[in-house]
Amino acid sequence: MEEKDLLAYLESFVTPRRKELFETVAATRTYHLTVAVEDVGHLHNTSAVMRSCEAFGVQDMHVIEDRFGRRIDREIAMGAQKWTTVHRHSSSMEALGMLREKGYRIVATSPHKKEQTLANFKWNKPTALFFGSEAKGLSAEVMEAADDFIYIPTYGFTESLNISVSAAIIIQDLMSRLRNGKLNWELNEKERLQLKLQWLKKHVKNSDELLAAFKKRSDYV
Repeated sequence: MEEKDLLAYLESFVTPRRKELFETVAATRTYHLTVAVEDVGHLHNTSAVMRSCEAFGVQDMHVIEDRFGRRIDREIAMGAQKWTTVHRHSSSMEALGMLREKGYRIVATSPHKKEQTLANFKWNKPTALFFGSEAKGLSAEVMEAADDFIYIPTYGFTESLNISVSAAIIIQDLMSRLRNGKLNWELNEKERLQLKLQWLKKHVKNSDELLAAFKKRSDYV
């Protein structure tokens, strides 16, 4: 059975307004930019970064859980995980390998590497932004693997910003430039279909049972 048939079936369980909203939001999503957070110990920071991804249209987020483990699962996004695709990794090397394989340019955020400010940063390829903890920053593995670096200039006594604040500033800026630029950043038709189906499976109550019954009925038609 084709995915478009499953999508149409699940859409019959939502209001026309909700269906239109899914279509509208899917049209604003991108895989051209993705975000990775590395061993961020405070759950509210990871949640806040995810909410920024969701709000500004970054569909994929990568969470590296080496030191702090799977405990992040319980409170990772306070609801934003329903609309954002979360990829979990047990190590930075695993995340870097996956992103490299998908063709992403690795960009590390750090106040200690001042090659490019956010304002001067130029990008035209799929990019993975890496954020680390305020205390230790990004790991040596990520810093060594990075193709480029971004920092946000500060002018007070404080050298760096909270990770959630940094992420919100950088994601909003880059997504704004992406939307106003000439790059082909939107999801293609198949990607939009798959994303809407993913959302509906989470949104419609008992969706797995409904789809199983629908497939069974369809087999006999």
